[in-house]
Amino acid sequence: MAASESTDHSNLPPEVPLPEVPLPEVPLLDMFPKPLALSDDVSRIRHRRTSRLIKVSWLGISVRCFVIVIELIGLWYLGHSVLLVDALASSADVLTSLAILFAIRLAEQPPDEDHPFGHGRYEPLAGFQLGLLILVVGTGTFAYQLFAAISHPQSEVIGWVSWTIPLTAAILLELTCRIVLKMARQENSSAMIAEAYHYRVDAITSFVAAFGLIIASQIPGYGHLIDHITAMILAVIMIYLGWVAARENLNELTDKIPNQNYFDQVKSSALKVEGVLDVEKVRIQTAGPDAHVNIDIEVNPEETVDHAHVIAQQVRQRIQLDWPTVREVVVHVEPYYEADH
Repeated sequence: MAASESTDHSNLPPEVPLPEVPLPEVPLLDMFPKPLALSDDVSRIRHRRTSRLIKVSWLGISVRCFVIVIELIGLWYLGHSVLLVDALASSADVLTSLAILFAIRLAEQPPDEDHPFGHGRYEPLAGFQLGLLILVVGTGTFAYQLFAAISHPQSEVIGWVSWTIPLTAAILLELTCRIVLKMARQENSSAMIAEAYHYRVDAITSFVAAFGLIIASQIPGYGHLIDHITAMILAVIMIYLGWVAARENLNELTDKIPNQNYFDQVKSSALKVEGVLDVEKVRIQTAGPDAHVNIDIEVNPEETVDHAHVIAQQVRQRIQLDWPTVREVVVHVEPYYEADH
């Protein structure tokens, strides 16, 4: 749970235009009020979120498969081991992307008896593991390249076709990263944000490979050493990006305070409801596609219990209408006293 400010802008409430849904006036009751149903727009927006994330994931997988094909063709004709390593890394990335897709599907499942708060944590869990994978691979790559640079010096003649292939791959992967990152931030998916960084790592990998091959082609006598130095630079970048991705997802798994925009939006939604005089406290928990809100509202102390209950239901409904990814809203009602403000 969380109730204070944060400057992290990676998780913002989705800016989805929703039609203004008029809330019913508080009636005079002679029986316990029934729960207020949510608009069909909420379910439709949640479903659209999953569909968009899956679509952009398949786009990235397709780009990676294309990169694998051109690098294997280059390996067949040129025989450079750097192309084989890059193709193998891309193959592993395809398997990772498929795992992210599976996590998105799992996170979309509604709450059940064993998971009353839903399955949203599958997304940050997958993103955290992906970040750790990038970090570990980067560390291992740095150690291997350092050892190879010291123990196996040799010269190699490299032509211009060799660096054209990884350069083309770098451009395609960076474009894919930007598309995936934009979609992930719009839909508030921490796992997809981690996946977007993974595309950037792949783009940097290919670019560094191309840059190293260009320099090596100009200085054949030091080509082998230059290749390993650029690979070590790449490994450091991989370690940093893996740490960032793992940290962001770990923050979500451990309920770090969300961005202040969340709190402002929830309070604004609650104050739209007639009968709510003030909002005393807001606590928010985010987990992948889901959010859970706990809010204390203040009403007229002379309000009857049944009317206060209806106001609380309207607050829950308004928050979920304004922010469709909110899975659950718990509303506490307290009396409003002017002297306390």
